[in-house]
Amino acid sequence: MAEWIIMPKQGLQMTEGTITTWFIEEGGHIEAGADLFEMETDKLTIRIPASEGGTLLKILHPAGDTVPITKPIAIIGASGEDIAMMLASVEKGAVTPQFATPRAKMTAEQQGIPYQEVPGSGPDGLVIERDVLGYSLAASVRATPLARKLASIEDVDLVSVSGTGSHSKIMAADVRRAARRNRQSSVRGEKVIPLTGMRKVVSSRMKGSLLDMAQATHRITVDMTESVRLRDMLKEVEIKVSYNDIVLRCVARALSEFPMMNSSWSDTGIIQKEYVNLGVAVAVSDGLLVPVIKDADLLTLQELSACSSELAVKAKENRVTSEECSGGTFTVSNLGMFDIDSFTAIINPPEAGILAVGKLSRQPSVIKDEIVIRPMMQLSLTYDHRIVDGAPAAMFLRRIKELLENPGLLL
Repeated sequence: MAEWIIMPKQGLQMTEGTITTWFIEEGGHIEAGADLFEMETDKLTIRIPASEGGTLLKILHPAGDTVPITKPIAIIGASGEDIAMMLASVEKGAVTPQFATPRAKMTAEQQGIPYQEVPGSGPDGLVIERDVLGYSLAASVRATPLARKLASIEDVDLVSVSGTGSHSKIMAADVRRAARRNRQSSVRGEKVIPLTGMRKVVSSRMKGSLLDMAQATHRITVDMTESVRLRDMLKEVEIKVSYNDIVLRCVARALSEFPMMNSSWSDTGIIQKEYVNLGVAVAVSDGLLVPVIKDADLLTLQELSACSSELAVKAKENRVTSEECSGGTFTVSNLGMFDIDSFTAIINPPEAGILAVGKLSRQPSVIKDEIVIRPMMQLSLTYDHRIVDGAPAAMFLRRIKELLENPGLLL
């Protein structure tokens, strides 16, 4: 009996293939398993063997045709066999054979299963090898008659059910549990969280930052021993400052010494700022705000600490103004309070750089060939390589390290 030859599915995303070569001419004989034609997908070119032996009675699509998968491309049968009705159904577009891949047919034959009886899970009901194997497994599953009846009613695949009966036989209760689990799983879906104005702005600015700038990153480790000592000394005289305040003070000083890090890019040239306006990234409930400490390089450590604290509180209470979040020349982002060792921050445009500050933690360090425990901190500098080259950026970061390790230099 004549058999349809269909365009096989070679990948999960494949929907069609292009026939490049027929190895057998119409009327020629071919053995099952011999190369019948060559097809090209969007990823590869592959030779397809004949799933049936016989005479190639009709080529429906010559070389060069692009054909959807599961569609007939040829007919193989006995020499001289009448295929007029098959050709007529092709002309009318009413071809309705039970499609199956060559591997599915071969597996079905080995298992002694008529592939026409196997429900297909592929496109347009195509029977694939997995369907045949699943059909075979389902037939061999040990289950009570009631369990099989319930599985049919509840649309439960017995192969996926663990049996609790004797010798792992599937009982009715096992099917009920599986059906209940399937129903619970089916109601768990997705939900859409509307984009707020702030989320949209953050998304747009960060994406634009990465697209428009040549961002590069340097990292450095800082021994915070002296900064810790300074903070403790101030604490003894009831002057409260945070480690981040000390970082801000050191960054403000370094920016005044490395003006190219305090610049921005424009089509007419690099704009170098004579003032240091330091942005401090603050996480809020629905996004990120960066209030700006104006003229940060002119403030004392205490003044800078007070200003930073006030702006952070206003940001979290949604009281910060647009004026207080504009005009920044450089930003510091600290995630140390979230137990983050180090990270890479994205530049807040149009600034030339951003410093990412990790947590302060006690770690082993080698001092004069001896291992000692010191409070250490990771700093990561992201900078716009259009404005600043690697070496000056490295010197800027090294200067911040030097100031943090020797805070007396701030006096």
